[in-house]
Amino acid sequence: MTDAIDFVVAEAALLDAGRFDDWLALFAEDGRYWVPLQGAAQADPLTHNSIAYEDRLLLQLRIDRLKNPRAHSQHPKSHCQHVLQRPVIGRENEAEVELATPFLYVESRGEDQFLLTGTCRHRLARTGDGFLIRQKRVDLLNAGRALPAIQLFI
Repeated sequence: MTDAIDFVVAEAALLDAGRFDDWLALFAEDGRYWVPLQGAAQADPLTHNSIAYEDRLLLQLRIDRLKNPRAHSQHPKSHCQHVLQRPVIGRENEAEVELATPFLYVESRGEDQFLLTGTCRHRLARTGDGFLIRQKRVDLLNAGRALPAIQLFI
């Protein structure tokens, strides 16, 4: 299932390149981006607060803000780098495939830089053309601690 692994690696590369519109195009219409506040211990996004739980509309609004030249938080502009371990395929059937990818994430803006680590869990829907993201769940290590303002997408 190297095509699903390649998809996850390419997805991170789009974020690192700042190609946020292309990244959003990887999401299914019902796709969700979820960063649980309790990390891997959080069972669902509806019974407890999350750092982020966004559908395509909210993701598009964040992307539009990042592109706006008057966005104060982007002066200077933020950049990121994902360092991924090899994704591990979990559940797989004809309709979907799930992968878990341990990662290091570095975000920088001006002279400031911070590091986050955890595991990305992708639930990918199979399509005739490849895959679409049904859910991207980012379980941060020590998610409940005070975190810096994350400007981009982990």
